[in-house]
Amino acid sequence: MELHTTATGADDHTVAAPAPAATRVQPTRRWYPWMVFALAFGLLLADYMSRQVLSAVFPFLKNEWALSDSRLASLTSIVALMVGLLTLPLSVLADRWGRVRCLVLMAVVWSAATLLCAVAADYEQMLAARFLVGVGEAAYGSVGIAVVLSVFAPRVHAALSGAFMAGGSFGSMLGVGLGGIVAVQLGWRWSFATMAIFGLILAVLFRAVVTEAKLARHATEPGPQTPHGGNGFRAPVSTLFTNPAVLCAYLGSALQIFTAAVLLSWTPSFFNRYYDLAPDRAGAVASVFVLLVGAGMVSCGVITDRVGRADMSRKWTAAIVFCTISLLCLAVGFSLAAGPLQLVLIGIGAFFSGGSSGPTAAMVANLTHTSVRASAFGTLTLANSLLGLALGPFVVGVLADHLGLANALRLAPLTYLAAIAALMLGKRAYPAGLRKLVAVERMASH
Repeated sequence: MELHTTATGADDHTVAAPAPAATRVQPTRRWYPWMVFALAFGLLLADYMSRQVLSAVFPFLKNEWALSDSRLASLTSIVALMVGLLTLPLSVLADRWGRVRCLVLMAVVWSAATLLCAVAADYEQMLAARFLVGVGEAAYGSVGIAVVLSVFAPRVHAALSGAFMAGGSFGSMLGVGLGGIVAVQLGWRWSFATMAIFGLILAVLFRAVVTEAKLARHATEPGPQTPHGGNGFRAPVSTLFTNPAVLCAYLGSALQIFTAAVLLSWTPSFFNRYYDLAPDRAGAVASVFVLLVGAGMVSCGVITDRVGRADMSRKWTAAIVFCTISLLCLAVGFSLAAGPLQLVLIGIGAFFSGGSSGPTAAMVANLTHTSVRASAFGTLTLANSLLGLALGPFVVGVLADHLGLANALRLAPLTYLAAIAALMLGKRAYPAGLRKLVAVERMASH
């Protein structure tokens, strides 16, 4: 897929440039966006490795500290809760203070907090350390994706959004898989220490390569920080909440990520309890299903860009289809007895469980002004965190204490029904949402 970095606005327009200048900047314009993507993606891997390594050591903590499932779930949900509470204010700050500066600071904070997890002596200390991990990770996803999309053309935003957000699944896979192996070989504390060191190394690399000035030179849309953005206009933050189509995208994304978050957190325990696998093997098997979640995000994002090339509203339809497939496969799969058929259905459901992430993120990008893009993704992350990443694992943990883990996992996919309803409303409101964006852009031109 060829990505052109000369698009502006919601539609693609080729920007003419003198031939000699174009020849001089072409190599940089071709490779620098991909360097930005690679480093931002790497930090997202580190983010979720630090977050989800906890799932791999659930059996160790349960035995060593005699923790209930709801207490184990709280160690996961506290991170997502802090992400949800802080992502919007920190994203607004990043739009004004500098996105690169904020990204580096976040990476250092969550990596240092992960080191504190490695030395926690009891549940209370671990909970406090995980609280700090959440503070550090709060706005990374929203600010990181805003940085990535700023240097690529809008017509590939769904694919890039899906690929970037899939970093959460790939990072979770690495955190769960490697964390389980390290925990068995060296002890669970080294699982946390390993993830922390990886994050700190990547933070240094990111700071050395990515700068605000370079991002401005490669930006594809005019904005207050771009040399062709002119007048320094910033859209009001209120525009993030007054566009009905954007609100539906926030809600639909959050509700569809609920079940994906459950799979990321609870599949290691599922295989440990119902397939009688040791913690390291359970983590390795679970990492395959986590990989399917990430692969689905990437693949569904590419599919969405293709079907929505002629008509952007089809991206809403694609998101609805992905949610429906996952709902059916997971609901049936977790209702079956342990065996090959159950694994196949859960695998298919996992593949499509986060498939709507790319389409909904693309809709948010297409319906908000570039000057508040990080804030828009901060709002999306807020919804994803509070209604999906925080609520999903915790609700399943509470249900598991009363109904058993298998029954709790069987009920989790029902949230897709609400996600489908929100996405259908979003598709209907999409034309009105575009008109609202045009009105904001007219403000910028005056």
